[in-house]
Amino acid sequence: MARRIDVTGTGGVRLAAWEFGDPPKTDPARDGQGSPDGHTTPGVLLLHGLMGRASHWASTARWLSARYRAIALDQRGHGRSDKPPQGAFTRDAYVDDAEAALEQLGLAPVVLIGHAMGALTAWQLAAKRPDLVRGLIICDMRASALGGASQREWGQWFESWPLPFATLADVRKFFGEDDPWVERPNPARGEFYAEVMAESPDGWRPVFEPEQMLRSRETWVYDAHWEELAQVRCPTLVVRGLDGELGRAEAQEMVRVLPRGQYAEVADAGHLVHYDQPDAWRAAIEPFLDALGDH
Repeated sequence: MARRIDVTGTGGVRLAAWEFGDPPKTDPARDGQGSPDGHTTPGVLLLHGLMGRASHWASTARWLSARYRAIALDQRGHGRSDKPPQGAFTRDAYVDDAEAALEQLGLAPVVLIGHAMGALTAWQLAAKRPDLVRGLIICDMRASALGGASQREWGQWFESWPLPFATLADVRKFFGEDDPWVERPNPARGEFYAEVMAESPDGWRPVFEPEQMLRSRETWVYDAHWEELAQVRCPTLVVRGLDGELGRAEAQEMVRVLPRGQYAEVADAGHLVHYDQPDAWRAAIEPFLDALGDH
């Protein structure tokens, strides 16, 4: 059972954070959550991508909860968090929200794990507040500018969705088979998108506002993010799916630019690496986490 924890983001936006597994057991005689040498239970904050929500991290968070206090955040405009019609959907807003969540949850110094947009938020926060972040995992996010054509394609893609969907089975079929962006049938992709739908009086619709997602996306697609990457001082693992959006050459350049970068790739995985291939994803990140240690 997931436990919801409400935190307050920048501008007073209410954010839903989720604990999907029980945190590691600690001795109540010890200080707080800490161990006898004064260290606290290490924390992990998981940040989903533009089309995601915290629950997409559920299996990863449960696995991590054996050794960490693992929290997944519904970012503004997503999941159960606020979706203010006139709210800010800037890069600063997303980064400040994650910073506020870390401080309110008492997770720092934390391991940040981000997918796509969430990975960009994670490395921007790590660059801004190195004191809060002791390790970083970037999952399938590019550092280069994507450009205006990419933004137009996304707008057209949203318009192609046959909303409302009559059933969740229709959602799974469209995103897993019929979506023109799908090169071959992908049931995991269908399940991923079914998870961001909610039932409304006329059928199934996304829990987010597509217009807000486009506003969020336009704040990063026109810019490159190499400079912020170079400012990340903690150990960082760049993970890509072999068929994902982050190419091998760019991923390896990101590793070179990072002061303490490492590289891993997951075969038979697309952009949704952690969701497509959960076992291979865990195998890819576990050695990095082991090397970080628990303090």
